[in-house]
Formats: sequence, C-alpha cells, structure tokens
Amino acid sequence: MRRVLAACAAVLALAGCTATGTNGIYDVPLPGGADLGDHPYRVTVEFADVLDLVPQAAVKVNDVVVGRVESIELGGADRWTPQVVVAVNGDVALPADARASLRQSSLLGEKFVELSAPDGSTGAKKLADGAVITADRTNRHTEVEEVFGALSLLLNGGGIGQLRTINQELTKALSGNEPEIKAFLSNVDELVTNLDEHRGDITAALDGLNQLSATLASRDEQIRGALTDLTPGLAALTEQRSALVTMLQSLDTLSDVAVDTINRSRDDMVADLKALAPILNQLAAAGQDLPQALEILPTFPFTDSVLDATKGDYINIFLHIEVDPDFTEPLPPLPIPEGGN
Repeated sequence: MRRVLAACAAVLALAGCTATGTNGIYDVPLPGGADLGDHPYRVTVEFADVLDLVPQAAVKVNDVVVGRVESIELGGADRWTPQVVVAVNGDVALPADARASLRQSSLLGEKFVELSAPDGSTGAKKLADGAVITADRTNRHTEVEEVFGALSLLLNGGGIGQLRTINQELTKALSGNEPEIKAFLSNVDELVTNLDEHRGDITAALDGLNQLSATLASRDEQIRGALTDLTPGLAALTEQRSALVTMLQSLDTLSDVAVDTINRSRDDMVADLKALAPILNQLAAAGQDLPQALEILPTFPFTDSVLDATKGDYINIFLHIEVDPDFTEPLPPLPIPEGGN
C-alpha cells in the first residue's frame, strides 16, 4: 500500500511541474548543466531558423559551456522571427557586437548556441543583460540532412550521368593538342608568376582606385552638375558635326600639302642652312665684341666714354679743323649769343 501511495505522489509531483511550468519537462534543469553563477545575464538571439534546437540546450564560448537556452519563441517586427533567450554566466564577458551561431556537437549530436566575438572587435562595450543579437549577426551550420539531400540529388540524376559525356568531350578537345596545352599552361604559369611579383603594385593600384572611388563618391553632386552642364555642349557638337568633319578633312588636306611642300623644298632648305653656317661661325668667333658693339651702337656718338668729359651741366668738345686749300668761298659769320659781344 505504501508503494502505491509513493507512486501516486511521484505522478502528482510530475503533473504539478507540468502544470505550473511553461515548457513542461523542458523547464526541469538537466543534471550536469552549465553553472550560471550568482548573477547570470540574459540575451535574446534572433535566428533565421532554429532547426531542432530545444530549451535547456547548451550555450558555449570557445567550446566551453557557459550557459543554457531558456526559451524559444516567435517574435521580432514580423512576429515570425525565432527568438532564443539564453542565460549566460555573469563572469563571462562578451563584446556588445558579439555573434551567435547554431552548431551541432557531433555528426548526430545535439544542437547548441555558440557565442563569439567578431574579428577586429575592440570589445570596448560589453554585452549587457537584456541585449539582443539581431539576425544579421547570427548564422547556422549546414545540416547533415542537407548534405545527404544534395548528394542524393547528384547521384540520382543531378550530374553523374553527364560525367561520361564530359569526359569524352574533354578527351576529344585535348587529344592532339598537347603542345598547345603545354604552351598555354606555361604562359599561365608565367602570368601568375608576374602577377605574384607585382602584387605590391597591384595592391597599391587597388588602394589608389579605392581612394579615387571614395573621392568621386564624395563629389557626386559636382559630377552630376558637370554631366548636366555638358548636355548643351554635346548637343551643340552634334549640330555642328558636319562642320567639324569638314574642318578635319580640310586639315588633312592641308597636312598633305604641307608635307609635299617640305619634301619639295628640302634641298633648298638644306642649302640655306649650309649657307648660314659661315655667318654663324663668324658670329660665334666675334665672341664678346659683338655684345659690346651692340651696347655702343644705340648711344653713338654719346657713348659711355663721353661721360668722362662732362663738367657739371656742359661738355667740353675739342675739335681739330683742317681747312681745304681749294675751298675759296667765304665762311658764314659765327652766331653771336643774345647779349654777348
């Protein structure tokens, strides 16, 4: 009788747990579960697909269990996004931009949530209680069923039947073309080698192109205005296309005439240049005499040497006059200044 009463009490206890809990048996902590510590914090993770993840599943960081899944519900802006609430040990510090992924412990093992810091994260801000990891920072690994499904598609008509045809066509294309194929592979090897040797230049060119693109993007308004202003000019050029073509044709004719003229006058031009050679040689031989003569010529007869004869506001001039004995005509009288004797 006591055994029956004990069994009934156990059934009632389990029924009480089911009635009071929201997820039934999922609310019962698993033996050997994660140690949440005295002050755990909770984070909501949005997944595009939770697969067969269940409450009480493990939450890991670097393959170490640090928490557990508390609930899985639909929510978000569309009310159809799976939201997984996880409890994490308070001693585990994660950056505010942490990522979450849904993984599998083994080939046929259970699902668990893995939290990690993204590459390049500074970790200045910490993941706080009540934070939300949005769907753009979550992903899931490929399921074994999906791999087998893709393999089944391949083996059941997805491509195996065409391997023989592909092999035959490749044999036809390669047979008899071995030298050309070897030369092609040698050229490819040389090309790849040259690209590898100039990878620094290629990287610099890509960086410069990136900088140019950023500059152009920052000046899109100016570029748009310039292109808009070009429209009337292009329309004018279109209207004057015939005149421009005629001008270019005339320039072509002029160039033909100029080339023919130069060809015909080539001998005369060469003779003129040869005739100028003695003159240029004499000018070169003159040396400094020619520049000095050119300095005196514009000021003759009052050259720089005349300055030595200047006395105040007058100049002394000494003349030596020789009278021609055959000159018999009387000389005109000398002018007498006004008031003079």
